[in-house]
Amino acid sequence: MLQQHRKMLDSLTFLFEKVFLFTNLNLFSTVSTDGDKNANYFDWSSFTRGDLLEVPRTLFIHFGIYLGDNKVAHLMPDILPALTNDERQIHNVVTNKRLLLGVLSKIASIRIDTVEDFAYGSNIIVNHMDNILQKQQLPNEEVARRAEKLVGATPYSLLWNNCEHFVTYCRYGQPVSLQTDKFCDVVKRIIRDQRSVMLTAILGMISILYLGLAPSTMLPTILIPFTLWMAS
Repeated sequence: MLQQHRKMLDSLTFLFEKVFLFTNLNLFSTVSTDGDKNANYFDWSSFTRGDLLEVPRTLFIHFGIYLGDNKVAHLMPDILPALTNDERQIHNVVTNKRLLLGVLSKIASIRIDTVEDFAYGSNIIVNHMDNILQKQQLPNEEVARRAEKLVGATPYSLLWNNCEHFVTYCRYGQPVSLQTDKFCDVVKRIIRDQRSVMLTAILGMISILYLGLAPSTMLPTILIPFTLWMAS
């Protein structure tokens, strides 16, 4: 039974990763590094405390608040704090697998990392959200202090409490997530397309063949296509 649950978790992780990869194909992107004068590659000396930073990571657009002295506060889903109390392991940069499992388990923390770890090898866009949201930003020092007060464990929700909600709350006083809005639009289009019912039914049958006949495979195979059919 334990081995079956591990296979199911691995399958969910793989599927979730593919969904994120799909959504990263300019469907959820709110940044554009081409020709952007605000793009900086680890040049943190030009950042100002309270700046809102964006990086296109492997699976999503990630956001953080610059605190000064090469430090960034950002909200990261992470399964590791639920598995160990070893602060040295937890402090290491969050890998994509740790992140995906954190999303699935809804475990996250607002942590402080270096600019290099935050960027994860990508270019950094500074205060790009100011032009998109067209909201009055708070004073930079207040933004940074808000971020510092929130550092620590926090529940994670893809729709209600993600890294974008965190930074927009700190900088504008109101949590907003443009990626979430675009995600919901994509989900609506999928639900309205009745071909998705057949696809989910086929995927369900494949999971039964792969994992065996059990409630953990039968219920999703029946309920998900039924829900999509009723919602379409």
